[in-house]
Amino acid sequence: MISRRRILISICMAFLIAGPAWVFAQRWRGGYRTRDISQDRNGVPNWEVDQNFPGDLFTFARVRYDSYSGRGRGGGWATDYPDSDLNFSLRLQQLTTIKVNPNPVIVNLTDENLRDYPFLYMIEPGGLSFSEPEVMSLREYCYSGGFLMVDDFWGDTQYDNLAYELSRVFPDRQPEEVPLSHQIFHNVYDMKEKPQVPSINSARHGVSWEYSRDGSDTTVPHYKAIYDDQERIMVFICHNTDLGDGWEREGENRQYFAEYSVKKAYPMGINIVTYAMTH
Repeated sequence: MISRRRILISICMAFLIAGPAWVFAQRWRGGYRTRDISQDRNGVPNWEVDQNFPGDLFTFARVRYDSYSGRGRGGGWATDYPDSDLNFSLRLQQLTTIKVNPNPVIVNLTDENLRDYPFLYMIEPGGLSFSEPEVMSLREYCYSGGFLMVDDFWGDTQYDNLAYELSRVFPDRQPEEVPLSHQIFHNVYDMKEKPQVPSINSARHGVSWEYSRDGSDTTVPHYKAIYDDQERIMVFICHNTDLGDGWEREGENRQYFAEYSVKKAYPMGINIVTYAMTH
């Protein structure tokens, strides 16, 4: 089983979602593919961790994958990086009592130390293509207690590609729509609806969705899951929504921050991580 390494999970409710503890961070977006976060955190503050227990931390781990689109390992997997990962790590540290690593990491599914990270984040899977070693590694990881969150992809064609790749990982299981009554929507923040977060550019045009390339309907968000035999969510799929943009772009527009980052992207993200680390 994947070790949670005594990560503290009791949630501090001192910070209310609409309260003054939320600070609008005045930061500019940086070039995510070339930035070294050890040198440039784009204004995200660092914080001290207990050096005696370096493993007793939640680390945000982003999956690097190949894509048939021709962009290879420098493609869609890096969308919103590193600002979304840095911002989410900061807010998780501020708004809960989970001890968080200030330095998110990038992992390959075939890394020997993959099990050191009980939570994995994958973004824009509409063009991903798993190798056979990645299929086997992800299957073993999930059945050993690991959790994969998939985010930011829109429309039927992109979903079909993800569903196909996951069918290779779990040939006997299919994604199922997760009802709003499921605890993942209520374990820390009580979500009254399944949140849809658009890109900041779509929000500026007054819509809460993004258009798909194939023209399919994207106005309704879907949250689907693949479960193990004990009904634990192993893979949580956030389709027709972009939680990562709500994390990455929080400092660029006050209205976007208030409507999408504060009310939707961070509460849902914190709920997902809390579920992953307690199951």
